[in-house]
Parts: sequence; structure tokens; C-alpha cells
Amino acid sequence: MIVGIPREIKDHESRVAMTPGAVESLIHDGHTVLVEVGAGVDSGFGDDEFERAGATLRSSAAEVYGESEMIVKVKEPLESEYGFLRPGLLLFTYLHLAVNWPLTEALLQTQVAAVAYETVQRDNGSLPLLTPMSEIAGRMAVQIGAHYLEVTQGGRGVLLGGVPGVRAGAVAIIGGGVVGTNAARVALGLGARTTVIDLNVDRLRYLDDVFGGHLTTMASNHRNIFEAVRRAELVIGSVLLPGAKAPTLVTEAMIEAMAPGSVVLDVAVDQGGCIETIHPTSHSQPTYLLHDVIHYAVPNIPGAVPRTATYALSNATLPYIRELANRGLAQAVRGDAVLGRGVNTFRGHITHAAVAGAFDQAQAPLEGLL
Repeated sequence: MIVGIPREIKDHESRVAMTPGAVESLIHDGHTVLVEVGAGVDSGFGDDEFERAGATLRSSAAEVYGESEMIVKVKEPLESEYGFLRPGLLLFTYLHLAVNWPLTEALLQTQVAAVAYETVQRDNGSLPLLTPMSEIAGRMAVQIGAHYLEVTQGGRGVLLGGVPGVRAGAVAIIGGGVVGTNAARVALGLGARTTVIDLNVDRLRYLDDVFGGHLTTMASNHRNIFEAVRRAELVIGSVLLPGAKAPTLVTEAMIEAMAPGSVVLDVAVDQGGCIETIHPTSHSQPTYLLHDVIHYAVPNIPGAVPRTATYALSNATLPYIRELANRGLAQAVRGDAVLGRGVNTFRGHITHAAVAGAFDQAQAPLEGLL
């Protein structure tokens, strides 16, 4: 199979879909890999490294898309890339379609077979291709929040860890999954007073045990969320429903109740966000002020640490990329239900239930289309 890796063009998206080592694995399998010139530079991988791995360089995205059977990316195609989509193309990347009808429509109209990293799901509910980026985003969320709490950034002037004789800052984390757990780890490491709220009481028991009782856990309901948000200097939204739009759990009234100069950061913003007042920003303009509260809503947080993130992502995706390249989509998903759950669109149909539900569209079962 001919596999293409275009350069990412989303604002300050510095990751690349595959490392040279991963490319070498595909070459060893007998595949051809086309890499757009400069695709890995911001992650610290020069064009020469890809060439030494056996890749063939192409000077433009148009060439990479036009010659490839499968495109492997990091982030979803932007509007300027829609013209490269065509029938029969296999696209493997983060998509987050439930909040992006224009892209969904483009994939349907061009009959692209689109497989989303974020909906590749194991039988136990875990998301192997989302997990590494969630780990990074969760850990970064606390350090980003701590930065914006500095008065020089317009923040409240609070040191999350405090000092002897001064109360530590308060962090409220909405959602105790991978993002929330990693955020809690960093927040507690800094010495912040940290609360995690989740619907799953068994998950809260697990977190209480893992963190030795140093973490405050609360069952998710309106009152508990309101009180935790009102008292927090930093609120981190980390709620995920695979493939679906995130539910709104933190209301505008809750944000209004926060102290001026507090910070809210929603890692779920690429799925619509769980904070009512949130809307996507970018690495170029990461924040905005509403009700005197700083809102940070960059949808590609790991793009700020591209070398770490590229290695982590490529480690996770390579087995699935090889499976798709070696067997083709139809055969691969027939033999692997985990990968099959990642297919969002196929032959002009929405095949993922959560994506179809987000737009009140009919879902076409993938099995009937293969």
C-alpha cells in the first residue's frame, strides 16, 4: 500500500503522524511511504531522517494525497484540505466529527473511508489511540493553568502549591478518566488541594486508593460541581463520551461564581467541551476572558510538546497502521472489532452511532457496507 504523511497545518500543530522508526517498519513490510517535505521538522525529525528510513519525499500535500491510498495524519483535515479528499481514500487520524459537520459532510460527499483514532475502542471501553495524548494533555493542563494563574498573565496571583503558612491553591477536575487522573497526579505533585468529580463511584474509589487519600473525590451532581468550581482557582474539564459531543456539566452560573482571575481549561473542547462558556481557541491566541475568568481552550494541547507527543502517538498507532496497510480496511476490520469501532464514515455513510446521533443522521452498520 502507498501510505502518505502530509505536513500538519492546524495552528501550531507541530506533531507529525509517524516517526522515522515507524516509517521504517512500514517499509520493511513492503509498503511505500510518501512524506511531505518538512512534515517532521517541528518534532525534531528532518527530511533526511525520513529518507534514511526509506520514505520518499514529496514537495506538496497535493502530491501526497494524490498518490496515496492511505493518509495518516495527526489532526483532522482543515477546509483547505477538503479538495484533496476523494473516493476510495483511507484516512486515519483524529477526527472529532461530532462537533464538525462541515468535515463530516465533506467525508460523506467524497466517500472517504475515515477511521478516527479517538473511537478505536477495546471491549473494556479503553481508547488505546486517545490515551497517550490524554496523558499528555492532562499533565500539561495543570502546568498551563498554573502559568495563567500568575498575575503577569492576568491571573489571580495564586501559587497552586502554596508555601508554609499559606493555603495552597484549589484545583477542581471534572472527570476522572485518563486526562483527569494525569491532571490529578501533577496537581497533587505541586501540592494543590485537588478534587476530582466523576459519575462512577468505583472509579472514585480507585483514585482514592491510588493517591493514598490525598485526593478529594466527589460524586458528580449539580450541587457538588457548583461547590467545587466556586471554590477552585483552576477548573479542568476532562469529560469524554467516545465519538460523541461532551455533555455540559459546568454552567455559566458556576463560572460567574468563581473568583476573578481564576482559570478554566477544557481538554474536551475538541468534542464540544463540558464547560458552557468554552469555545475553541488556538496556540496563537489560547485564552479569552469571560466573567473575569481566564478561559483556555486549545484543542490540540499536545501539539506544544511535539517531540514527546509524536513518539507517544506513533507508538500507539503503528500496530493499527500496519494492520490497515497489510490487510486493507475491509479485511482488517472484519478481523479486529477494536479497529472496526474506529470507522466513522465509509462509502458515503456515517458508520459510528455517536457521530450519527450528533447530527440526527441515520447510522449505516459497517458490516453491511463491507
